[in-house]
Amino acid sequence: MDVLLPRSLEEALEMKAARPEGLPIAGGTDVMVELNFDRHRPEAMIDVSRLPELGRWRRENGSFVLGSGVTYARIMREIPDLLPLAQASRTVGSPQIRNRATVGGNLGTASPAGDALPVLAAYDAEVILGRAGGQSRSLPWNEFLLGVKRTAMEPTELILGTRWKMVRGPGSFSKIGTRNAMVISVAGLCLVLDEERRAVRVALGSVAPTVIRASDAEAFAGAALQETGVWHGPPSRSALPAGVIEEFGRRVAAAARPIDDVRGTAAYRRHACAVLARRALTWALSDLAAAGGGP
Repeated sequence: MDVLLPRSLEEALEMKAARPEGLPIAGGTDVMVELNFDRHRPEAMIDVSRLPELGRWRRENGSFVLGSGVTYARIMREIPDLLPLAQASRTVGSPQIRNRATVGGNLGTASPAGDALPVLAAYDAEVILGRAGGQSRSLPWNEFLLGVKRTAMEPTELILGTRWKMVRGPGSFSKIGTRNAMVISVAGLCLVLDEERRAVRVALGSVAPTVIRASDAEAFAGAALQETGVWHGPPSRSALPAGVIEEFGRRVAAAARPIDDVRGTAAYRRHACAVLARRALTWALSDLAAAGGGP
């Protein structure tokens, strides 16, 4: 196996063009598992962990850009105001893993259990891909993630980062696993209230071949909040008609397409989605009320 050590992003992209079979490695928290169990044996690896261009994040023109090499530990430390992303980062592995693992790695692995992916889906993020010669393109998250460990990335491309429009409004990430730490999620959910568009966004992980949005539940909740005037004034759970939050949870669960596996049954995953959805909407309404509610 050849190990390639680029000194700049430009050099890394040239290496990828010359060696399309080269497997990029940053933190290696997913890649090394595959290698250690002999599930994958690439002819070459391209170490992108030392490229400063991938380790940056910034806010610009109402958007947020997150480099693919930013670690979860840095997200927790440097961007705590992006609460759903910071919460998702805290659930990733151990402190040692969070010091190495990256959102770019979650995207490249494309596991439906990747903790950052429901957050990117709820933010309607696009994935930025680059190739030699300064060429780049962006794909919406749902066009980039094609299935279990399948993406739309071309063999000569590298993941440069993600970008999304900033959202004004509360949100959260939560997941259920077999224990509190060092666990692969049985079900994960990110909910964001978009005050400007008066919309509810809900994304699910670990309950379908890839991350999904619960579009029917989003429309239901958005309409309910509009009808009850929550968008216009301080909201509370009591301001909603009886059963709205319960129905919201039911519709979120209905969006899931889970399977039975060693971590949980399909029925349990659907139940978990309903519970997570009810909690997340209640938290968001409470946060909206504390902030004064309404645009």
